[in-house]
Amino acid sequence: MKIFFNIQYATTFGEILRLNVVGKGKDIEKVYSMNTYDGKSWHCEITVENGTTQMEYYYSVENGDSEVRHEWTTVSHRLELNAKRAMTYFVNDRWNDIPYDSYLYSSAFTDCVNRRHREPAKGSDYNQTLRLIVRAPQLRSGSRLALVGEDKALGRWNPDDAISMVEHNYNEWVADINVKEMKKEETEFKFIAFNEKGGVDWETGMNRQLHAPTINDGEVVVTELDQAFFELCDEKLAGTLIPVFSLRSKGSFGVGDFGDLKMMIDWVAETNQRVLQVLPINDTTSTHTWTDSYPYSAISIFALHPQFADFRQLPEIKDKKKAREMEALRKELNELKQIDYERVNNTKTDYLRIIFKQEGEAVMKGEDFKMFVKENEHWLVPYAQYCHLRDSFGNVDFSSWKGHEQWHEADRKKLTDPKSKEYGDVAFYYYVQFVLDRQMRAAHEYAMARGVILKGDIPIGVDRNGCDVWHEPQYFNLNSQAGAPPDAFSINGQNWGFPTYNWQRMIDDGCEWWIRRFQNMAKYFDAYRIDHVLGFFRIWAIPTTCVHGLLGQFAPSLGMTREEIEGYGLHFQEELFTTPFIARWVVDRVFGIHADEVVEKYLDHKHDDIFALKPEYDTERKIEAVFKGKDSMDDVWVRDGLYALVSDVLFVRDDNDPNKFHPRITAQLNFMYEALYDSDKEKFNRLYNDYYYRRNNNFWYNEAMKKLPVLVQATRMLVCAEDLGMVPDCVAWVMDQLRILSLELQQMPKDPKVKFGILSRNPYRSVCTLSTHDMPTLRQWWDEDYERTQVYYSSMLYRGGAAPHPLPGWLARDIIANQLTCPSMLCILSLQDWFALDEKLRLPDADAERINIPANPRHYWRYRMHINIEDLIADKEYNDAIKELVKLR
Repeated sequence: MKIFFNIQYATTFGEILRLNVVGKGKDIEKVYSMNTYDGKSWHCEITVENGTTQMEYYYSVENGDSEVRHEWTTVSHRLELNAKRAMTYFVNDRWNDIPYDSYLYSSAFTDCVNRRHREPAKGSDYNQTLRLIVRAPQLRSGSRLALVGEDKALGRWNPDDAISMVEHNYNEWVADINVKEMKKEETEFKFIAFNEKGGVDWETGMNRQLHAPTINDGEVVVTELDQAFFELCDEKLAGTLIPVFSLRSKGSFGVGDFGDLKMMIDWVAETNQRVLQVLPINDTTSTHTWTDSYPYSAISIFALHPQFADFRQLPEIKDKKKAREMEALRKELNELKQIDYERVNNTKTDYLRIIFKQEGEAVMKGEDFKMFVKENEHWLVPYAQYCHLRDSFGNVDFSSWKGHEQWHEADRKKLTDPKSKEYGDVAFYYYVQFVLDRQMRAAHEYAMARGVILKGDIPIGVDRNGCDVWHEPQYFNLNSQAGAPPDAFSINGQNWGFPTYNWQRMIDDGCEWWIRRFQNMAKYFDAYRIDHVLGFFRIWAIPTTCVHGLLGQFAPSLGMTREEIEGYGLHFQEELFTTPFIARWVVDRVFGIHADEVVEKYLDHKHDDIFALKPEYDTERKIEAVFKGKDSMDDVWVRDGLYALVSDVLFVRDDNDPNKFHPRITAQLNFMYEALYDSDKEKFNRLYNDYYYRRNNNFWYNEAMKKLPVLVQATRMLVCAEDLGMVPDCVAWVMDQLRILSLELQQMPKDPKVKFGILSRNPYRSVCTLSTHDMPTLRQWWDEDYERTQVYYSSMLYRGGAAPHPLPGWLARDIIANQLTCPSMLCILSLQDWFALDEKLRLPDADAERINIPANPRHYWRYRMHINIEDLIADKEYNDAIKELVKLR
């Protein structure tokens, strides 16, 4: 069978078009070079084997040996070769860039919100076939597309006689027309949509013109047409954010689990919401202590956390005594107001080991288990061995694991051989991940069936002592730590402790590590939040000698030479500007009554009234070690003062080039800056603003475009970004180009000219919210700063008089209503902020609802909703109140 492909695409000299045929895994199976006579009309002829029923493909442009660009590949071209009498196909395609409404092609919309049945195009039995293909992404759930026109073969404008179309690809419809039945060579037509209520929507614009081509017997002409547009408004959805671990039901085991997640989906659907967002669900088990409660420090980007296993979906423990003990423990732990992370996880692990011993052998003989191991072997086997070694050695410092300092690929064979001892050592971890995978997939499928979008969270970093680093160390830089510069959350910046990425190595591999990560997420979610999307442009890299983030620098970034610095008129005094400025007046101001003690114990005199830290105290990590366990107010005061001295520099030396420098972040707040002449301060400020807000913009844009286009097209999940903090202009350029949803918080406006965001200016392609897991809840924020609250009360809510405190339920309703009526596609509020509506339902203590405090690197993540989900679903009055609000969307 022969297929002739034709496409119009204007190229420049040296560029050629290629046709890329892809396989089931979206891997390229074959590439065909195309020909042209004028650089605009491209064509190629291919022959396929008889019996081939379908092809998926996309077009790309190449210059020499390198690809210049390619089509949007998330939804590629699809051609069914099923016309029963066809021997030849002539395909007239259109080049498809990422569409403005690409979100409608995400699984969030196609599989949840606008869920419809898709099927292959029906094979026609015509001698001469004209096949029309059109995309109509606006159609709602239950709608179907048809075409109708003036020709008798097209129904003479009667919708009852229209030609029905088949949705053979996501939002792409196809219909075959018998050319012999057409009475006119040229005719007019339109696309119409039959909605689920039986109504008919006609596409907008002028009638389309259809020219019947000359077709011989045995030929099919396939023509791709412009998108069909209908007078249907954009959909706006409401949703809830709650960590899985925070869920509570009558049957859970002291922590939320995947069974509770299904119940929470029921509540979301019951209140007419369409989105349920959770925090990361990956395994963080590093020390088996409460410090593992931090969900953004995963030991594996693939493995799910064992604490989320729902025992109600597993067989009962056969040992009746043990079963009674476990049930008593379950009730005890489930009654706690907060999560007892250590007891819960230790008990749940014991429970899983009992079930594994009881059921594991039979489960592992099953085909489902074998298939799971085969599909996930790449990460599952190293992860299982890592867990075994972690528990055997009693720590996660794999550099101390004698003989196992790094993953050995040669170990894989024994670890996957059921007859080997090594397999017996790790089989438990295979089993647990199998159980978790099945339960989370079931929750995902349940959400889709209920029309609810499950939205996950992809952390920017990984645990530096985790399995990912142990397994594939080539992708990480262990000589620096990832974090964030100072912001509203933390005056000293945030030091997450994660290793930074070796982006060049990742790019050289086609970002395979990230693609695998995103595609694994797509098994469980239909939307995701990219945590700290700025990290794909540049990361805040902090030396491993630091505790705080003030001495970090953006990586990559364009450091400044001495000559560039002096070009601003600032005389560059390298030693003075790059080493801590410790004058006696600085010591007196920082340490007060402890100044003489600090000078004697921690400082060396250099000259005049200038001092330097003694070598044993000259880094934050050394100071941290000296003061470990000393918690008195005086000790903390001295320690924090020494931290301030270490970071009291005007410039930070570049990590890769010692002859380049970066102005220290928020240097205007330190003593070195205070000591400058006013004229030098002005010069430094100009340099600082140029560096942080202009110098790197194009550079960071290009860095992000090396990574993000590949990743956002790796799956059909809806992409949402957390783009808060010190956001350069290029972030908006990239997000708009790739159609990524932004995050909008009225309390943290992106426009520096306003105190609060103007909700009516929110872009449609955005997520609006009142608080994130890193922020105070609405109720806490309301009482945090009375003066700021009063301004909000007057200028944003247009109310007179004094703002009431604490926040009353009726006012919370007004604030939430404003969020729901804004233009943002998604309005996702934390469960605690939904609770703020009802003064009887919410907790009396607003502080007890806080999830995280970013300024505290050792925060215990243990918040748990105070009401059972069953009781929440049964609270009709409260749920009706939410339904009324959701109608505002």
